[in-house]
Amino acid sequence: MSASNEKFYLKSNVALEALFDRWYAWSHLISPATAALNIKERHMKIMGSFIKNPKIHMAAVKKPEMLGGPFIDYDGGRVEEIKALYDETVEREALLLEMAEAIQELNELLQREATGYSLQPLYEKVPEILRGYVELYYDVNDQPNYRFFETLLYKSDFYSEAPQSIALQLIESDQQRSFVLSTPRLNEPDVIHSQVPFRDSLIDQLFKMVREPGTLQEIEAIKAALNVPDEQSEVFDTFFTTEAPKSYERYSGTGIRTRYFGHACVLVETNEISILVDPVISYDGYETDVNRYTSLDLPEKIDYVLITHNHQDHVLLETLLQIRHKIGTVVVPSGGKGNLQDPALKLMFQQIGFKNVIALDDMETIELDKMVITGLPFLGEHSDLDVRSKLCFHVDLHNRFKVIFAADSCNVEPKLYERVQKIMGDIDVLFLGMECDGAPLTWLYGPLLPKKLPRDKDQSRRLAGSNCKQGMHLVELFQPKEVFVYAMGMEPWLEFISSIKYTDESRPIKESNQLVETCQVQGRNAERLFGEKTIEY
Repeated sequence: MSASNEKFYLKSNVALEALFDRWYAWSHLISPATAALNIKERHMKIMGSFIKNPKIHMAAVKKPEMLGGPFIDYDGGRVEEIKALYDETVEREALLLEMAEAIQELNELLQREATGYSLQPLYEKVPEILRGYVELYYDVNDQPNYRFFETLLYKSDFYSEAPQSIALQLIESDQQRSFVLSTPRLNEPDVIHSQVPFRDSLIDQLFKMVREPGTLQEIEAIKAALNVPDEQSEVFDTFFTTEAPKSYERYSGTGIRTRYFGHACVLVETNEISILVDPVISYDGYETDVNRYTSLDLPEKIDYVLITHNHQDHVLLETLLQIRHKIGTVVVPSGGKGNLQDPALKLMFQQIGFKNVIALDDMETIELDKMVITGLPFLGEHSDLDVRSKLCFHVDLHNRFKVIFAADSCNVEPKLYERVQKIMGDIDVLFLGMECDGAPLTWLYGPLLPKKLPRDKDQSRRLAGSNCKQGMHLVELFQPKEVFVYAMGMEPWLEFISSIKYTDESRPIKESNQLVETCQVQGRNAERLFGEKTIEY
């Protein structure tokens, strides 16, 4: 690098991958119980399959229809490294693997012995490592179940930061990275791995330098703190530049500006406040056919981040950790209080270094001088599981601009939103997710199921958003002047997260086309968003 008196910026196309045991981290790898089952039933099985027959994986990843499947993308090679990672995981995660076995034993115990009589005698039969961490109960139909005291799990040996690390790299192509749920991140010459826990302020210090330049001395201190190997010192140096980034144009008008950043990510700004929904931010610095906003198009401070639900394309740790230093408050849906399939988002965010986190219930509000945020019920998209960590958001600015972000909500019971509309009234803008095919239940939640689900049942229970009929009911109910279809996972930089590739014949494309056309015939401004979009009101 140059002279010591120069100032350096972090390049805006430096990506941070949050990793857990070298797998791309998402919320179910933070909470201990879901982490235990994902290690045992996803990571270990994928690695074991690859070690046994790497050629099957090599053939599968070359087939477009297999994108998103449980296949490691290393062209059939690097088997010894995967074997080493497998062995390291067995050793490091011995306690969580034991926990996963104990959860299975607990399920079997309840199915076998909880027959409608008092559960009190069963507590002494709970596997020893789970005793004191679970409550046994019946639902009102006499079906036995259990819940975790999740806060205690986070304060126990089950939660460790040892598996957490970060990987830093320059992004130079939208297709640079393999699908995150099936390919662990091995060492690469141009990727710097560092054993940094997600809560570490070193991450904030580094990514502040996208806007606030640092000295050579400060950069060297960060390099030392990250334990960058000598042989990768020059790689780390390529992450920095003396060229100042483009200036952020703060919104100074008297109205409202919304900016679509791709997928379900929307920035709403007035001259006083900023709100960012479901942050998923792309990178720039390389040639692409798709225009996009990046971190350079975010304000210096984001007052509120709104998280609609707990899926990996809406709680993207990669983006959230990079912008954590900008965020005032994170607003999340409240959860199911210890249900295995519904780990608490508030606890997760607090554990990884977010200071101000608010959990909202249905129809609960955050009221400020000129803004009201209301959590609305969110139906569907969770394969009929009892998942409570999901909200649509109604944002009212200046009592004259009202917008609903419906993300992946599927309007399976129209009567619900009829009741909501009577309370909230009409709106100006509707953002509606219409990925109406969705993956089957087991694609995401499979590791948590104690029994294998029959294929026909699995295929019927989808992670799907609204179709045209369901979406138009919302439109005609809330009477928005503008309708934007979003959260489709269409942008090329999302493929490594969503594994989605549409054609003109894909059902979500045909259904969303029909909705857009119907809205336009009705005189509404309607569009399926892609790439970037700015709308001012």
